[in-house]
Amino acid sequence: MEVLVFDAVRSPRGRGRSDGSLAEVTPPILVSQLIDAFRKRNAGTLVENTDSLTLSCVTQTGAQGGHIAVASKLLSDLPETVAPLSLNNFCVGGLSAVAAAARRIACGENDVALAGGVESMSQVGFLTDNASYYTDMALADRMGWAPVGVGADLLAVTEDISRADMDFFTVRSNELAAKAWANGFYKKRVIPIHHEDGSVALNADENIRDNGDGSKLAQLEPVFQQFGDAGFDDIIRSKMPELQSIEHRHTVAHCPPIADGAGLVLLGNRETGERYDLKPIARIVAVAEAADDHLLQLTAGFRAMDRVLKNAKLTLDDMDAIEFMEAFAVTPVKFMRDYNPDIDKVNINGGHLAMGHPMGATGAILFGALLDSLDRLDGKMGIVVATGGVGVGAAAIVERL
Repeated sequence: MEVLVFDAVRSPRGRGRSDGSLAEVTPPILVSQLIDAFRKRNAGTLVENTDSLTLSCVTQTGAQGGHIAVASKLLSDLPETVAPLSLNNFCVGGLSAVAAAARRIACGENDVALAGGVESMSQVGFLTDNASYYTDMALADRMGWAPVGVGADLLAVTEDISRADMDFFTVRSNELAAKAWANGFYKKRVIPIHHEDGSVALNADENIRDNGDGSKLAQLEPVFQQFGDAGFDDIIRSKMPELQSIEHRHTVAHCPPIADGAGLVLLGNRETGERYDLKPIARIVAVAEAADDHLLQLTAGFRAMDRVLKNAKLTLDDMDAIEFMEAFAVTPVKFMRDYNPDIDKVNINGGHLAMGHPMGATGAILFGALLDSLDRLDGKMGIVVATGGVGVGAAAIVERL
């Protein structure tokens, strides 16, 4: 069965710190405000007849614990019959949630589905779910696990990707994001978030940085050296004995800022849209999820991209817009070098290196960003690619209608 996109919205991305503008807005409230936005955007009938709510969230503890899809459902006044699902597929989870909802539509289980993700890194910090292998070095060694930033440095070393190349994409991402906001390219899908008293908490992404000509980036120190020195470099070398050492290359500028945010996509079938006289904006052509080397970590997005293109019998040249997740600066450099796409189709409104990475929400945010890019370019076919730590990846191809 055909899977149609009726709308996609997201919150602005706030700084994922205590002084961030969304630090006092709880994650389920972020989701509830996006659902209210759907109701106000002439999709209220679809929202009230939705069959499921699938939400990705990475650190499911504290303010994000207790089955966040259930909490978000209750705070959004969704019907009791809406089936909630909370999932964690690390940084690609938001796109995995959309893929799961699309499959429900395709197989006829659902007529309407809400899917996306949320993360408040100001309220629930990275790694605060305290998995034993974060600190148990013997267990981490058995698993071959290291923090994802160490994996990013390893990928840069093994792929011979220089700091200068990473500096270029860092500057580009921030410049394009600033331009996109100045020209209103994000206005269609970004929903201002409010405090409980009704005042606006945030109405625009607040992580974008002015790096000038980028010359100062060369002065920054590597940020993941401390993790390597703590023993994780030794773990990686034990699995890859051909490595004499790991040169840590990523600086804080080469990492997407930690962020708060949420993103949602409203999916359905054609019959339901016609029943409520709602016109779809896009069609999901294909989805794919993949896994790859857990040491290099950030290569599974490439595998998912190759798989979804093969399944759809399409190529990158067929894509009018490409939204490629800037997981760390190493990933867009590798993408451009290995695949040689038209750079004027890639992340044309800026990317994660500028606007930030609310982990569980990222995939859904990128899905909406692809729709924005297709609108701006008046394109028809587009692809979104997400890649995450410990070797997870996801991708989707959409056709603009």
